[in-house]
Amino acid sequence: NFKRSRCNNELQILFVGVFLLVVILIVGRIHFANEFSRQVKSVFAEADLNSYQTFEISQLEGLPPVVQQYFLHVLKPGQPLIRCARLRHNGQFKPGLKKSWGDIEGEQYFSTIRPAYIWKGDTNLFSARDFYIGGKGGLVVTILNLFNVLNASGKAFDQGELLRWLMENIWFPTNLLPGENMTWTSIQPNKARLSFEHLGLSLYLDCTFNEAHEIIEMETKRNMDETRMETWIGRPASYKEMNGVRIPTDVEVLWRLPEGDLSYARFHVLQLEYNIAAQY
Repeated sequence: NFKRSRCNNELQILFVGVFLLVVILIVGRIHFANEFSRQVKSVFAEADLNSYQTFEISQLEGLPPVVQQYFLHVLKPGQPLIRCARLRHNGQFKPGLKKSWGDIEGEQYFSTIRPAYIWKGDTNLFSARDFYIGGKGGLVVTILNLFNVLNASGKAFDQGELLRWLMENIWFPTNLLPGENMTWTSIQPNKARLSFEHLGLSLYLDCTFNEAHEIIEMETKRNMDETRMETWIGRPASYKEMNGVRIPTDVEVLWRLPEGDLSYARFHVLQLEYNIAAQY
């Protein structure tokens, strides 16, 4: 009887422990989802959805020829300017430059004219959120949707996350058209610099174009941390027409370091929608 009672007590303790663990995981998942939804709403709050301007060929006057050819290739006259976007992708990701590749699925939400975005990527081991909202950038990495193992912010992340937003404008190229804070200058016949000014930050992307008038490489300097800035490169590929706009459906991202080029992200676009200010 004593052994049976002891066994029953141990089973009860085990059951209670498993029950509490399940409750904690559910509460953590709900909290993570609520926080992500709040950030998505903050991104869309930056979007100007009441404007109905369109792309016109006259906007290309004075641009380097290779840039004009790019816009004529990816946009059609009369294309409504994209005010916000939402995107789903899959692919592979390295949590560290010396780590192994792992599968990843992600979703992302953008405001265009006023820069803002939130990205969530899920792997078997962790969930990550990259964001630039309200002029501030950050990165949060969470285990089991519960424990933050990284919660980074500061000036280096303001610059880095805004650069990510700028590079990913290639998915909504009406926002790459020249404007008050967005300018293009020629470097070589097949290369041009995109310069962008925002909240005291001066950013650039050196864009290389192929013979099909597509951007195939975007290079800049990005903060790896508060003290170190390195060459950061995106390589768009596999252009296809989606929603009437020709965009790259694959992109590879890498750091060019003294020890060589180190790739850490390979994403494939599954779904891309414009001017829908709602979460998937």
